[in-house]
Amino acid sequence: MSTVASDIRPEDDKILGPLLEHDRALVSIGKKIRVLKAIDWPVEMEATFLASWERGNPVLPQPQPRQQDLSKEIHALKALMARIDRGHPIGNWLFKTAWSYLTAAQMLVGIGTEQFTRCSVALYGRPDTVYRSQQSNAVDAARDLLAISDDLVGREALPPITADIPAEEFARRLRERLGPFFDKDKVDVVLDPDLPSKATAGSKSVNLRSTALFTSLDLDQLTEHEAFVHTATSLNGKHQPYFKSLGLGAPRTTRTQEGLATFSEIITGSIDLNRLRRIALRVVAVANALNGADFIEVFRGFLDAGQTPKESYQSAARIFRGGDPRGRICFTKDGAYLEGVMIVYIFIRKVLQEHRAEMLPMLFAGRVTTSDVITLSPFLQDGLISRAVYVPPWARNPQRILSLMAFFTAAQRFRLDTLTLDRFVAYEDELVDETLQADWR
Repeated sequence: MSTVASDIRPEDDKILGPLLEHDRALVSIGKKIRVLKAIDWPVEMEATFLASWERGNPVLPQPQPRQQDLSKEIHALKALMARIDRGHPIGNWLFKTAWSYLTAAQMLVGIGTEQFTRCSVALYGRPDTVYRSQQSNAVDAARDLLAISDDLVGREALPPITADIPAEEFARRLRERLGPFFDKDKVDVVLDPDLPSKATAGSKSVNLRSTALFTSLDLDQLTEHEAFVHTATSLNGKHQPYFKSLGLGAPRTTRTQEGLATFSEIITGSIDLNRLRRIALRVVAVANALNGADFIEVFRGFLDAGQTPKESYQSAARIFRGGDPRGRICFTKDGAYLEGVMIVYIFIRKVLQEHRAEMLPMLFAGRVTTSDVITLSPFLQDGLISRAVYVPPWARNPQRILSLMAFFTAAQRFRLDTLTLDRFVAYEDELVDETLQADWR
């Protein structure tokens, strides 16, 4: 798709020039709207709640409302959206990105109110939504995963993975992996005692909670999920020559980004059963919270599923941050992981089926959605969008992905509920008996 003549700089083009100005304005505004930082609960609330739980008289956490004054940003975003030409594909992409920041700002203004949940659902979805042309939703998929894993855990008695690696040692091992991959940028591993999550990632660093203990499996998972996806897509966006909004973690990209990061764990074999269960449990918990379950009920749900009290608190707090511990008003982002990985899985299958493998690296060109990949890919050929600098090893070879998907799709034809282990022996015995009874002369 040719957008601008080769002898005209994009900045001087009458169509692209204004879009580049809108992009710069959007980056400036978007950086001021930081969702997770605005809604995270104070670390000390964990000890207070767990102490009440241990006494046998659990008390609902009482986070202090922290509504933000984002009136200037909201006004600026509305004015920007009014100027953007949605008739141009890049303009429409910028408009939707601005919309997602506007919705996020309105969500933060409504912390603790119904407005918070409405905006959260608009950005991250509801896990009980059944989309057109589909017959099930993310909650159904989550419950299937939990039922299957319950069966596997019961039969196999999988031993727990011990978390015994101190954060400092874990950080050293992680640095050894990141250095060779990020060969054009400096990406550090930072220890933070006040980090609410066990790990987060940005364009400059992967951050670890310094008080946490890690497992050997965490190393592969954090490398693939946080570093090779979240950090990589952020850096790739910052390396874009023109449209720097691709380096923003716009809220509308969350489903695809978390789905891609989780898919990366799956396709590389880095995910483990406990990790998969945590993702599924959070989906069910979000649905329960939306339907009225309070913090204590959600906490008990995680506890009954095998998490420790500390893990259960942290899981429940992720869902109620910014919301109301009494239920119905909650943060739905955790419901987007499983839906996101299903979307990415189906999208990659469709891309490969339609012989469009060249689109696959575009998933990493910045913080994008699957829709953005389709919309922005044509602009690769004229240089308006550049190819990703950092692409995980698994995504560089479409044949590897295609072979795994083809195998697992074919394997789904075979049923396990009609089969027992004894059947393997019986089948071979029957085969021998049949041949002995046959006339071989």
